[in-house]
Amino acid sequence: MNFVYEMPAAMLQKTDKKGTVERFLYNTETYDERVSLPMAKAAWVYLPYGYDSKKQYNVLYLLHGGGVNEDWWFKMFPDTVTILDNMMAQGICEPCIIVTPTYYRGTEADRNAEFITEHFRFELRNDLIPAIEEHYSTYTGGDVSEENLIKTRKHRAFAGLSLGSMTTYRAAFYNNYDLFSWYGPFSGCCGPKGDRAVEVKRIIETLENGVKNNLLLDYLFCCNGDQDIAYEEHVEIMSNVTKTCDILKEGENYDFFIIPGGVHDMKAWQLHLYHALQIFFTK
Repeated sequence: MNFVYEMPAAMLQKTDKKGTVERFLYNTETYDERVSLPMAKAAWVYLPYGYDSKKQYNVLYLLHGGGVNEDWWFKMFPDTVTILDNMMAQGICEPCIIVTPTYYRGTEADRNAEFITEHFRFELRNDLIPAIEEHYSTYTGGDVSEENLIKTRKHRAFAGLSLGSMTTYRAAFYNNYDLFSWYGPFSGCCGPKGDRAVEVKRIIETLENGVKNNLLLDYLFCCNGDQDIAYEEHVEIMSNVTKTCDILKEGENYDFFIIPGGVHDMKAWQLHLYHALQIFFTK
């Protein structure tokens, strides 16, 4: 794939082939060691133009960054929807369902980023994925048993920006690797307080255990701008992984896309998404 460093103007033009964005409510719980309480949450769901309940669609779960919520990708930045509409209308990527949840559970002032990004794994596995893929037309065929979710992992991707990038590693990659085979961490891995050596170890162990269990990686598509605040730690971690682990093969199941001059902003993250969707679900 040829990478570009500015969003093509054609992706921002209005099109008649518009997908729809709808709010999806589901039940979860706090999964709290102190007291676990039931709660209702919401996510936004993008359905491609011509969505047909008789067809099966791949699903991308797409997270926001710190301090915002599920509104980020589609409501706060509605041009994301325009980009998706154009990509699918022009055949740049296959039509897919995109879900934008939040890892927050109301007031999280007493929780640190490491806890939030790791803890989301429970809700993701037990509640969000089953609710989405029972309701919409996906490759599960409505069977959201754990066995079938594992069986259909090639049809499921996870990506996120900033704190959502940390969550991509922690909640989806390390802890739910059997449910996803496509990953897009946009801007960072462990954050400024993280232990980089620990992250290298966890990435390698996840990949090695995947091979042992016949759960192969389809693609890990890392992204950062070279002026992004998360750039240095993300590059160091992934460089150390690739030096010591031969499972990742550049251009086959791994890439690190770098935007020259790119910073920690939505312009970069939309460009990351634009490239990721050209890779996800392609094999």
